[in-house]
Amino acid sequence: MNDREPPATLAPHIPADLYRQAQTTGQPIVIVHTTPQTGRPARTYLIPIVITSACALGLIGTVAAVLALLELAAHTAAAIAGAAGPLGIGGITLRLARPKGK
Repeated sequence: MNDREPPATLAPHIPADLYRQAQTTGQPIVIVHTTPQTGRPARTYLIPIVITSACALGLIGTVAAVLALLELAAHTAAAIAGAAGPLGIGGITLRLARPKGK
């Protein structure tokens, strides 16, 4: 029986008892080199993009709703001003809308 440690250049990650067992039984030692991933997985980039897109769509929807409400308010104010006619306060008459007939 050979009581020496495995050579450091062969495979330092193989435990000594497995190396000795392979030496005594004559089994070959299979070393599998796995290469680490060189880049990040797609999920790393996909999640922030999805969250940002959802926030942008929500913001666009909010802006569209505010603009629609402003347009509705402007049309309502114009309709009320057209129907009310001139307003008089203390002798000063103010026409809110121009007459369409002239």
